[in-house]
Amino acid sequence: MENEIGRIRKSDTTETVVRKTKFRGSVGIDIREYVTSERYTGWSKNGVRIPLEQWKSFKEILNKVDDGLQGEEDDQAGDV
Repeated sequence: MENEIGRIRKSDTTETVVRKTKFRGSVGIDIREYVTSERYTGWSKNGVRIPLEQWKSFKEILNKVDDGLQGEEDDQAGDV
């Protein structure tokens, strides 16, 4: 069971992919890099897997990041 949720391009050869996966009988959210290059195409070891039962706690942490970044985007726009 793999269900891709979304992708974000990191570079010309690397994307960060978010998927719902099942590993050893446990369902979780996998956030991992996918590489496409002449030398290698496939999943990298770079990433993290959050067990589904801990996803709500992980989202709460991400919300704290959002709170800490408020105003940062405006500051960066002034630097351009």
